[in-house]
Amino acid sequence: MQWKSILVGLVVHRLTFSCLLWLAFGLGPSWGFNFPLNLHLNKLQLFNEDDGTSSSDNSWSQRIHGHGDAQSRTSCAKLGEENSPKKSSYLSLFEGDRDEYDRRYSSFPDTLKLKMKGMAKDMFFFGYDNYMKYAFPEDELNPIDCQGRGPDVLNPSNININDVLGNYSLTLIDTLDTLLVLGNVSEFHRAVKLVIDTVSFDKDSTVQVFEANIRILGSLISAHILLTDPKHPFGDVGLDDYDNELLHLAHDLAVRLLPAFENTSTGIPHPRVNLKSGVSPDSINETCTSGAGSLLVEFGILSRLIGDSTFEWVARRAVRALWNLRSNETGLLGNVVNIQTGQWVGMQSGLGAGMDSFYEYLLKSYILFGEKEDYLMFQASYESIQNHLRMGRESCNEGEGDPPLYVNVNMFNGQIMNTWIDSLQAFFPGLLATKNPFYLHVGMDILESLEKNAKVRCGYATLHHVVDKSKEDRMESFFLSETCKYLYLLFDDDNPLHKSENKYIFTTEGHVVPIDARFREKQWNDLFPCEEGVVTDQETSNGSFSINNSNCDRVSEERRYSLPLKSVYMRQIDHMVGLF
Repeated sequence: MQWKSILVGLVVHRLTFSCLLWLAFGLGPSWGFNFPLNLHLNKLQLFNEDDGTSSSDNSWSQRIHGHGDAQSRTSCAKLGEENSPKKSSYLSLFEGDRDEYDRRYSSFPDTLKLKMKGMAKDMFFFGYDNYMKYAFPEDELNPIDCQGRGPDVLNPSNININDVLGNYSLTLIDTLDTLLVLGNVSEFHRAVKLVIDTVSFDKDSTVQVFEANIRILGSLISAHILLTDPKHPFGDVGLDDYDNELLHLAHDLAVRLLPAFENTSTGIPHPRVNLKSGVSPDSINETCTSGAGSLLVEFGILSRLIGDSTFEWVARRAVRALWNLRSNETGLLGNVVNIQTGQWVGMQSGLGAGMDSFYEYLLKSYILFGEKEDYLMFQASYESIQNHLRMGRESCNEGEGDPPLYVNVNMFNGQIMNTWIDSLQAFFPGLLATKNPFYLHVGMDILESLEKNAKVRCGYATLHHVVDKSKEDRMESFFLSETCKYLYLLFDDDNPLHKSENKYIFTTEGHVVPIDARFREKQWNDLFPCEEGVVTDQETSNGSFSINNSNCDRVSEERRYSLPLKSVYMRQIDHMVGLF
């Protein structure tokens, strides 16, 4: 009878193992059995995948973890390739008739879209109304204590606060065009009048040039254009007694920022400036790439609106100076540079904080101003990014191997430094497609998470940690100027911005700027007619923009409104990050 006991034991063991696999990889998640198996798939030896092929550099997870065993590496061969024998793969664990991803993300009812649109609008006005009630004319709202916040005058070294807050009603200015996007013309008019009547930049405040540019200068210019543009998409929003006061304020602020571009041997601006006295003698000489190289959109528009080339000239000089410091080997830039020596202090090259908007503004500057130099710099940058930062399998929706990922590398040799992705870095490979139900579901998740975890008595607090939900008593201005605006537009298909025959771009702070022929007209000659160092067509691949070495952004027509990735690859990513 002993052999019967052994046989029964084996059968029970086999059934138990099968049930575990069924729960983990099958119906388990749909029944609420979520097993946090936080595993790296490249390490899983579930099946023998050795087909004699060598691993490519696209295996970013192996490069960062240093695993060199050929058997543990996955190939990028196409699924279903005819010339190779069919072998089992870890991806087969996720395949099957059941497709919970398609079921969940394939549709988004109009009634739900309308509900989310209203939720985004309510979110904005809950924060905005409480700012106006408890904080104005100070810069920000402390939403937990229901009080206003200005610069930290007792601690000038507190740059987390003082870089942004300049004692100039930051939140009110930063949200001007959002009021129009959400359709509240009367409040927009009231806010414009408040800015005209109460805001002055004659302040003893030391602020970061980058933050003052994107939050204040950009918003003043945007609101001025929307008030005066005869082709504006929001209806009759002009003020009868408006006399270009917002443009005058923008000009005044820009003049106060100009000292940052003085006494710098490279032309790269100082990171901070006092609005009354200029650059402090003890100011540091280090700045980040995006901080120095993301001024051209706002400065360029201002120059072309008032007919003064000074502002565009200093912004272009900074971009060119940074561009000429790129690596001769990789074509990449670092993230922190010394403005006097031109030496890179931070040699990490990536697409996240400290670098993101530099690339963004190369492209947007070309779209706005039509300067070929901007296009060629973006084109060459894009090629270097694809060659050195992009890791993973060649195709997003075919083959095996690590998911495509843009990593952070050493600017001089392209060696991986780390593989983390911040929220700013996510912009580069992403596509915002409001007609794709998947992104509507993502937007709904964001809205509901903010409402659940960030909402407090008088607004929305800053979350320090997404796991323990610890909060800081601060509602940054960009929550109203960007976050709420983009969430609202995601669900508002009929918004005038979507329906307008004219084209618009958003600045890096989310301010609306029209693509207008007048911005391609200059009242001065070329700013750098004889200066060397401009990128040429020969520095890019064939002088054309078709340089992407992957097909991740080439979405076929039949998949345009379906999942951005096939379900098998969505499950693979969920598994790798522990959302399995």
